Amino acid sequence: MLGLYGRAGWRCLHAALLAVAMCAGASGTTAAESGQIDIAYLPPKNPAHQPLYELLMSRHVLEKIRGLLVPFRLPARVLIKVEGCDGTANAYSGDDAVTVCYEYLDEIWRNVPAETTPEGVAPIDALAGPLADVFFHEFGHVIFRLLQVPVLGREEDAADQFSAYLMLNFGPAEARRLIAGSAYQFRKDLEKREVTLSVKDFSDSHGPPAQRFYNLLCIAFGANGDLFADIERCANAGNYAEAQRTFDGGADLIAETLEALKRA
Repeated sequence: MLGLYGRAGWRCLHAALLAVAMCAGASGTTAAESGQIDIAYLPPKNPAHQPLYELLMSRHVLEKIRGLLVPFRLPARVLIKVEGCDGTANAYSGDDAVTVCYEYLDEIWRNVPAETTPEGVAPIDALAGPLADVFFHEFGHVIFRLLQVPVLGREEDAADQFSAYLMLNFGPAEARRLIAGSAYQFRKDLEKREVTLSVKDFSDSHGPPAQRFYNLLCIAFGANGDLFADIERCANAGNYAEAQRTFDGGADLIAETLEALKRA
């Protein structure tokens, strides 16, 4: 993979991982603070992923992710790991584990722009946003199952919302960069003004990519209308005033629920 991306590309990846680490704080989580969360960097099966494996370990990325999630008092131990998935770009979770594939991280990298986009998404943000999002999303699934959190509608939508809520609870600058970077991962699905879907596509547990994109932007605008004021103009879709009212009406309940889970 190093040969594919070159030295400059790996400097960008290094910086993006550092950005995620900085969001979690300067120091790693100690054994006493690790709570019920274990981590594992499994050696990649594909030699091309070896540089990524080494970089993730050297930047203590999983330690930082654990540091962000450790306030949740879980009834059982949870393992967060990265591993090779035999060529499948995926991330998934069970009752007691979150797995993110090196292939999925490689796919995120391939979607990173060469330079800052006209919308202001920097290459670092386009990597750090989806990186944080995938761990938060899958951890959301674990939270729902272990704590038996009632979910109305599709669980995948709820996990998206869980991830967005966590990203929005960083400082304003970090939240905007993470949300914008996460939204950028859907860019290929938005290149055409119209798309054709088969009936079978609607059986997927995930929402259509374009719908997930707009849901994320609506949540962000509803959370902070000033910070994300330009979203309403650049997206040019949806009723964001209604999104703000919806978010304001439910934000306190979401926060109280998460605080209760932390203290459980």
